[in-house]
Amino acid sequence: MAGEVIAGRYELGDRLGLGGMSTVLVAFDSRLERYVAVKLLAEHLAEDAQFVTRFRREAMAAARLVHPNIVQVYDFGLDDVSGRHYIVMERIVGPSGAQVLRDRGHLPIDEAVDWIAQACRGLAYAHRSGLVHRDVKPGNLLLSEGDGTVKLADFGIAKLSSEESSITQIGSVLGTAAYLAPEQAAGEEAGPAADLYGLGVVAYQLLTGRLPYEAASLTELALKQQREVPQPLHHIDPSIPVALSVAVERALALDPRRRYASAEAMREAVLDGAKGIGPDEDATAIAQADQTSATTVLPSETGPMVVPRAPRSPRRPAPVPEPAAAYPEQLPRSRRRREEPPPAARRTRRRRGAFRRMLTTLVLLLVLAGAGAAAYVATSARTNSVHLRRVAYDQANQVVDQLTQLINDNTR
Repeated sequence: MAGEVIAGRYELGDRLGLGGMSTVLVAFDSRLERYVAVKLLAEHLAEDAQFVTRFRREAMAAARLVHPNIVQVYDFGLDDVSGRHYIVMERIVGPSGAQVLRDRGHLPIDEAVDWIAQACRGLAYAHRSGLVHRDVKPGNLLLSEGDGTVKLADFGIAKLSSEESSITQIGSVLGTAAYLAPEQAAGEEAGPAADLYGLGVVAYQLLTGRLPYEAASLTELALKQQREVPQPLHHIDPSIPVALSVAVERALALDPRRRYASAEAMREAVLDGAKGIGPDEDATAIAQADQTSATTVLPSETGPMVVPRAPRSPRRPAPVPEPAAAYPEQLPRSRRRREEPPPAARRTRRRRGAFRRMLTTLVLLLVLAGAGAAAYVATSARTNSVHLRRVAYDQANQVVDQLTQLINDNTR
């Protein structure tokens, strides 16, 4: 592949990185006479027309992001000769966060905070532009050795927050598992809060050299996220200020609504935390709520401290209103109860019903008697008091007619 020319101007050189979706190589732009980085889309993905369409649309969105803390995208397209889809990006000379962690284990507090603060600036700009990264991890944070600028790279699986489409295959989850937000691990849509969670994991790792959750699979990760609270940073390293520990913990909140409102808010909290300045009232309330739902366990010599917590409630769709029914018997019982008359009206209805049943029974008895009959009846529809009057006839049918009329008059 080295020595191959893409788009008639980009001469490919050494490989910089390799992933399941693409390969990144250094290249020389013969037209502008500068070195760039070229990402070549994996051949098996290039055969998926829907994937390529989304990839091109979102590459265009990433190309519009011009910010000091974001790797600039210069060009993209399809090479007619090789049939490869490509993206041309700014070349960064310097290590990635993953390389730094591999070589140094973790960073001093000031250096780690600087990485996170700069990454927050890049994310804040992307989010304001309507783009969600969805794969924030150490390997996508690049340090420019020339001026010490940290740049957020690889928006290859990014998503426009204003659109429903993304280049994720339906039913699958993209992104490195350890840095996925709980809602991503559950297969839900990822918004800006998911990027803040991923950056919170990066911050945790840069400061301690370990991940908040060690999991061998996406399923195990999701279970741990739902059941456990990561060990506080200041428990792992007492030199880390408690305020900074709380600031990072908020980014790792299970519920997206409990994380920071923006990447800029997270940046300010992390910078203040490094100075020992505590969180604002809102963050304090969140920390207290988390402590209320958690049982503190002392650190163990055999492994990280585990703190159980209540699972995040799954998102449910809004209830669909039931169609109006013409008759009460067509309504569900719950709605029928809601539409019943008040207690006083129900008592009057019950009295009238009992009265009708009593008189009906009396009529039947008189009919069965077959001869002259007499009856005492009680009636009062307005005052609920009882009045008696005697009904006496020689023929049973006359008694029936009178009692029927009496029933109709008193049960209207």
